[in-house]
Amino acid sequence: MTTLDVLKSAKKCADGALMLSNEQKSRAIELMAQKIEEAKEKILAANRIDLDMAKDKLSASMLDRLALNKERIFGMTAGMREVAKLPDPIGEVESKIKRPNGLEIKKVCCPIGVLAVIYESRPNVTSDAAVLCFKSSNVCVLKPGSDSFRTAKEIVSALRAGLKLAGIDENFINLVPDPSREAAAELMKAKGLIDALIPRGGAGLIRACVQNSTVPCIETGTGICHIYVEKTADTDMALNIIENAKTSRPSVCNAAEVCIVDREIAKDFLPKLKKRLYDDRKTAGKTAVELRLDSESAKIIDGKAAENGDFDTEFLDYIMAVKIVGGIDEAIAHIAEHSTHHSEAIITNNKEIADKFCLSVDSAAVYVNASTRFTDGGEFGLGCEMGISTQKLHARGPMGLKELTSYKYIINGDGQIR
Repeated sequence: MTTLDVLKSAKKCADGALMLSNEQKSRAIELMAQKIEEAKEKILAANRIDLDMAKDKLSASMLDRLALNKERIFGMTAGMREVAKLPDPIGEVESKIKRPNGLEIKKVCCPIGVLAVIYESRPNVTSDAAVLCFKSSNVCVLKPGSDSFRTAKEIVSALRAGLKLAGIDENFINLVPDPSREAAAELMKAKGLIDALIPRGGAGLIRACVQNSTVPCIETGTGICHIYVEKTADTDMALNIIENAKTSRPSVCNAAEVCIVDREIAKDFLPKLKKRLYDDRKTAGKTAVELRLDSESAKIIDGKAAENGDFDTEFLDYIMAVKIVGGIDEAIAHIAEHSTHHSEAIITNNKEIADKFCLSVDSAAVYVNASTRFTDGGEFGLGCEMGISTQKLHARGPMGLKELTSYKYIINGDGQIR
């Protein structure tokens, strides 16, 4: 089967999507979750092959992003079951008005149609994307990268088996059979067969989709996430948050990449930061965080001098750039210049400063005294996510069921003419 064959089957299937009830969809999702759990050994075997093929091509943190184990598989199915429990957005009346002429106008949620998802490395995106599309009555066409193709193929096989057991057309969930970049380019040009394209991966993939796609593209973003330690911050809280945001899983887009420190506390705080992220972790046998220091920070602690571009890089690794600023206005200006508008945090005990930060920072998620690692569909109560949108049109932040819908107006009259 070619990519074009897959797209034609998906488009045909989309015509019947609205006929499925919430009960049918929820039951099918439970059966899909069961089939993934039953197929876990096959999925893990495929994943071991993917990891072996990628070991000389990817960094350790990116290999972690690719890797599955039984715990992660059960995490995938737990997310699926959470989505199954969520209210069905399709048919939801967002607003209703009655005009003076008697017309009743309702704004009603409806599916987008056929959604193509191009993604890299993370196999869990396969089940997340599939179940969110299905629950929102969309048909999905999944295009994993070559590094995770074998794993994704086994996951899709299990998902389709669950649909079949539920008596539902398997073509609600589709895998592009060709892992090449040429197949991705084909999806970008499939206007008329695909209603929206969602890239989920690194800056290169997202840029290629935005620049080359003739299909409407929902831009998910790279995460150059900042944490600003304001002069009134609780030091222990700041260190705990920064270590979590940087090291709990550095290969994901909500990991912090830049630490901004207020000049008034820099001489006291930066040695503690270095001790926590570098010295203590090295002593404990953990991966130490390499600090890339601006010229002012380098006069206070040892580390690597920041190079051109370090404050514009999503490291996805145990690396953090450090910048000293003269206060809230400089912090906001630095973030405005370098942010990818994903997630930013301020650590402060000054409510007025916190409010100013939240009002002024133009990102999808803005935190006060909490880790950026919470920018996630599951953590936001969405079950799982399609990705983190960093654009402002249609969807922003973690994309759950509602973000995968459009709307239409339904107008009821009794003979009105204009």
